[in-house]
Amino acid sequence: MSAVRTPAKHFAPLAIGAPEPYRALPVRIERMIHFVPPHNEKIRSKIKDIASQVDVVLGNLEDAIPVGDKEAARKGFIQMARENDFGTTGLWTRINCLNSPWMLDDVTEIVREAGNKVDVIMLPKVEGPWDIHYLDQLLAQLEAKYAVTKPILIHAILETAEGVKNVEAIAAASPRMHGMSLGPADLAASRGMKTTRVGGGHPDYYVLEDAGGEGAARARFQQDLWHYTVGKMVDACLAYGLKPFYGPFGDFSDGAACEAQFRNAFIQGCLGAWSLHPTQIDIAKRVFSPDVKEVAFARRILEAMPDGTGAVMIDGKMQDDATWKQAKVIVDLARLVAKKDPERATAYGF
Repeated sequence: MSAVRTPAKHFAPLAIGAPEPYRALPVRIERMIHFVPPHNEKIRSKIKDIASQVDVVLGNLEDAIPVGDKEAARKGFIQMARENDFGTTGLWTRINCLNSPWMLDDVTEIVREAGNKVDVIMLPKVEGPWDIHYLDQLLAQLEAKYAVTKPILIHAILETAEGVKNVEAIAAASPRMHGMSLGPADLAASRGMKTTRVGGGHPDYYVLEDAGGEGAARARFQQDLWHYTVGKMVDACLAYGLKPFYGPFGDFSDGAACEAQFRNAFIQGCLGAWSLHPTQIDIAKRVFSPDVKEVAFARRILEAMPDGTGAVMIDGKMQDDATWKQAKVIVDLARLVAKKDPERATAYGF
């Protein structure tokens, strides 16, 4: 017997009066998910300005919020949600994990007080589809009770070994799924990895070039600790029409390393990353916006092959239906960026 809902019921609301799930995710640019601590009144007072600079504002209620400030963070998030017009900027929150004493009040109070303002709830430490099913049903009941008119989406964080093992089942768990983020710090602990870094590489994770003559120096090549997991997450997300993201990079003093990690994730298929510090906003904009020269070349491919069939030569290189699809991905992303970013719109020629 199948444990998956039948196609006819897959998009049915899970509570009478709840809004219908989306058939396809809303089209939005989400290059960076910018974390803010909602209990901090000084930062709350700057939310309007922050929202104008980023694609997503996320009110963080979980890790990095002291136990004594959990309720203040929840109330602060509700206040900033109600008092600000976020326009085209997404409004998300990361709630506390399911087994915490704060999670139920997080969801109940936020949906009751600001359910029509919140786009996405980020759920930490997701281990399997059962976690998504629970939050899915709860959200539907609360949406119905408090007359929320659009479905609040769920974004899962992969930060345990069991979650990574079950990544495909998590992706398939609900039409409410928005996407996933890699949580490297908690995942490293869950796996027993020997690193205390929050994202990025490790100097002792490397390969050596082949040995030369006796005593000859051998070059070291540092490897990417997260390559396998990012690839697995991207495959699961894209197979189900979801959005994959790289998570946090904890060394705010090393912008070059942050940019390298973000770029690796972007090339592998991620659409954005978390920004935990203002300096990371511009890095994410730079990395997750297509390169101007790449956009220009991609547009030439699309113009030379309007219907995406056949093959043409451009600058001595063959282009066919496969490269046409790649070009369309780049141009479509550039158009989304152009709507949010006038400076880049001009550079792209849109």
